[in-house]
Amino acid sequence: MEIFKEFIFEAAHQLPHVPAGHKCGRLHGHSFRVAIYIEGEPDPHTGWIRDFSELKAIFKPLYEQLDHNYLNEIPGLENPTSEVLAKWIWQQLKPLLPELSRIRIHETCTSGCEYRGD
Repeated sequence: MEIFKEFIFEAAHQLPHVPAGHKCGRLHGHSFRVAIYIEGEPDPHTGWIRDFSELKAIFKPLYEQLDHNYLNEIPGLENPTSEVLAKWIWQQLKPLLPELSRIRIHETCTSGCEYRGD
């Protein structure tokens, strides 16, 4: 079974490796939506895999690092595509959340990516 918790943060970025003149090479921002998925079997007593408030607490330091910031200035996010961001979040969370199964990023209402680990 899999559960997820979503978070929304606002951030600016620019993509340094796009072709000259590409609109994403200019400074711009998004309302990013991140979903953190974990999988496992629900505890027979509590009925849940993990308390959603635990997921919120585990993600809080990353949220504070990302929200209302310039992503390119965060170590590891110098080229902050959705793909790079998803993998970066995975690498930060996996040691704290062994049951992590997927990271889903929406950078717009209709565009994003999913990362399931290496």
